[in-house]
Amino acid sequence: MGNYLKLVRPRLGGPLRRSTCAGPRGRAVVRIKAIPIAAALLLLLITQTTIGKYNGGIGTPYDPYRIETPEDLNDIGNHQDDWDKNFILVNDVNLAEYTGTQFKIIGPFSGVFDGNNHKILNFTWSSTGRHNIGLFGYVSVGGQIKNLGMEIVDVNGVNGGVVGALVGDNHGTITGCYSTGNVAGQYDVGGLVGTNHHGSTVTNCHSSSRVSGSYVGGLIGFNIGVIANCYSTSSVLGTDYVGGLVGVNDAGEIANCYSIGSVSGRYETGGLVGGNTRMITNCYSSGSVTGKDYVGGLVGRSNGTITKSYSTGRVMGTGYHVGGLLGRNSEGTIEASFWDIETSGQLKSAGGEPKTTAEMKTKNTFTLFGWDFVEVWGIGEHQTYPYLRTEPVGDSNHDKKVDFLDLAILASHWLEEH
Repeated sequence: MGNYLKLVRPRLGGPLRRSTCAGPRGRAVVRIKAIPIAAALLLLLITQTTIGKYNGGIGTPYDPYRIETPEDLNDIGNHQDDWDKNFILVNDVNLAEYTGTQFKIIGPFSGVFDGNNHKILNFTWSSTGRHNIGLFGYVSVGGQIKNLGMEIVDVNGVNGGVVGALVGDNHGTITGCYSTGNVAGQYDVGGLVGTNHHGSTVTNCHSSSRVSGSYVGGLIGFNIGVIANCYSTSSVLGTDYVGGLVGVNDAGEIANCYSIGSVSGRYETGGLVGGNTRMITNCYSSGSVTGKDYVGGLVGRSNGTITKSYSTGRVMGTGYHVGGLLGRNSEGTIEASFWDIETSGQLKSAGGEPKTTAEMKTKNTFTLFGWDFVEVWGIGEHQTYPYLRTEPVGDSNHDKKVDFLDLAILASHWLEEH
């Protein structure tokens, strides 16, 4: 029969494609069509390849690779040729079985990873001297990570730099992601991202972690890109350039963000940002800030622009440059920004307007300076400080939830006035 494989119809099962014609003495003869061996082998190979990689999909935007198990997620690091493809997480994944340096860090990644509102638990990495540490060590231009939670992270980049729970070095786009746990490193350390580069964006993200290092922030360590609609409740401990949200904002832009975690450092320590050289607008911080010199409730030291922002946290420093809003202003611009002289314990600042707690909870204090209370800000008159519209209405303690604690705060303010 040459290069053909003869198919024999089984006694049981569904019918095969066939043709019927008259045979000798008028009997019907069934002729089974033959399939070329080469075509059959090719079909088998394609089927096995598609089924065998991850848990399905072909890596396109319309049929992304499906990541379902810890083994699937770790296997991405084995296939560099897939780092420009599309992936989707189809359920929560627990990486507890991968400790030390066992998990294969992904990147440079230029594809799309959609967390699909699922989370990755117990991502662990601990090593000495490595740089670009995170679930994704490096995200290239065009790379996207979205809708992903990282919980119970434990990352320790001893003597290593550019460290984050989700991404070490970001040149792409990150949106709708968050992290909890512990993140430590030597420099450029963030609860979510180590470094956010020029042209890159981090939006609608948050972190509630314990973060330590230098050039360290609760969300991002070193920012040259855009950060918008983000927040941090992380506690941050560092040496130089320590911020509740960002360690250093160097030629980057931060808008509509806040930090409420405690911050402790040595030099250039701020409730929101340690050092600022570009722009901060529509932001606030309320966590306590402790440092030596260049210590501020919002920013430690700035030669950039700060506008329509405020701070309320306790500020403590032992050096000469300690302020309620800003520790030191190096020829920067401070506009329409305030600090609470009662809660901060500071009567002076290198910029901004001093206000009492009562004034800080009065809408007119801010509208006189052009604050937008329609699209950007909200306030409970005489009850709360201004809050960003990205927070739920009634979220008095700014924890992204409206619960009994918010009701208790509202009740206490009502009792004070009556």
